[in-house]
Order: sequence, then C-alpha cells, then structure tokens
Amino acid sequence: MYAAVRRYEGVTDPAEAGRLVDGGFVPIMRRVPGFVAYYWVDAGNGVMVSTSVFQDRAGADESIERAADFVRQNLASLLPNPPQVSAGEVVASA
Repeated sequence: MYAAVRRYEGVTDPAEAGRLVDGGFVPIMRRVPGFVAYYWVDAGNGVMVSTSVFQDRAGADESIERAADFVRQNLASLLPNPPQVSAGEVVASA
C-alpha cells in the first residue's frame, strides 16, 4: 500500500473546508483506482491534514494531482498556502 499526506497551514475556515472536502473531494478519491481510505483532519490552529491510502503508488500519485486540482478550483480562498506533501510506501499498519 501507498499513502499520501498533505498538510495545509493557514486554513481560513476549517468547518467550510471540511464540508467542501466531504461533499466534493471524497467522492473523487473513491473513484481513483486502488482507493483504500481517505481522512481529512482538523489539527487545530488553522492546520488541516489529509491522508490518502491506495493499493499502489499510481493511486497515491493520482490523488496528489487530483487534490491540487480540487484545491485550485474549489478551496483556494480557504487553503491559501501550498501544502506540504509527503508520499510513500506503507511499511506498517494496524
């Protein structure tokens, strides 16, 4: 399995960002081949973190591209700073 983690800082309205991600982005993630799981976390203090898990690297890579497109088209005013993106093979899980 592979995962992609995106950390967004300076989020202007976490509740609205969560609503838009849940209603618009989650369905997009579910359609990416190899989808396993997606989480959108409000870490407080204007920080939100997403974690996408896929069966293979291609799915994780595609999720990064789709996230960038979705943010650009739907969340630019709420997520004004580019995310810190990390991705790689899952080496342990529970």
